[in-house]
Amino acid sequence: MELTFINPGIDYMIPAILAFQNEDESDFWSEPLYRFYPQLDKHHAMALPVEERKAYIESTLRAVYPTLEETINERLTRYRRHWATCKPQITEALSDAFSIDCAEILNDMRAFVTMNPIEPRFPLEHRFDIFYLNSERGAIGEAIHEMIHLVWFQVWNRLFGDSYDEYERPSMKWILSEMVVEPIMADPRLSEINPYYPRENGGCIYPWFFDMKAGGKLILDTMDEMYKSQSIADFMKNSYAYCLTHEQEIREHIRIAEGQR
Repeated sequence: MELTFINPGIDYMIPAILAFQNEDESDFWSEPLYRFYPQLDKHHAMALPVEERKAYIESTLRAVYPTLEETINERLTRYRRHWATCKPQITEALSDAFSIDCAEILNDMRAFVTMNPIEPRFPLEHRFDIFYLNSERGAIGEAIHEMIHLVWFQVWNRLFGDSYDEYERPSMKWILSEMVVEPIMADPRLSEINPYYPRENGGCIYPWFFDMKAGGKLILDTMDEMYKSQSIADFMKNSYAYCLTHEQEIREHIRIAEGQR
């Protein structure tokens, strides 16, 4: 495994940011931008038609970027240094979790360090975004989360032979992949270097999973029990079947938690 931290530049960042500012997007995804950038007047933005709103966001953030570029580049150096320290134990832990030699895969991973408080990932391209305000420990904690996704989908794809297009929001395969990060992250080799673990520190998964129930039982308890008692292949098959059985409950819980109507 190898991970390179990159400043992709403002021309990359703007479309990635605007992807979460569509008219039908819930506040869960669109709101953080206004919290981190007081230069944006939310009331003004929300009064604009969506395309004008996006143009306003873009022009404002393009003006902000030059004041942040040096900071972002400084973070790259800190992130790279901390990754080199943590790489051996992350590789070992993920190798054990997925029953493969992770030292032999994903040697082209890229983490784009951006202004975007939402951090999308692209499993087919072996890359993901990291918000520049993370400390070096926070960046590695976020990177572990994303690396779990990348390895998960490599193993999953070999098992199911499906399409990477099926791994994106809001598919059930995407939802499952977000759930399983917590039981995998519980490995001390990973949790001890992730400042967002355990939940009391903010959590390493979306908060709507913490109180989500399926069949009257907390879904994360079920996932943890399955992960600890099954091979990774059986866990993938059985956890997905479980999610499909309870899909209506799961989606309804997420809908309410995101504040969707």
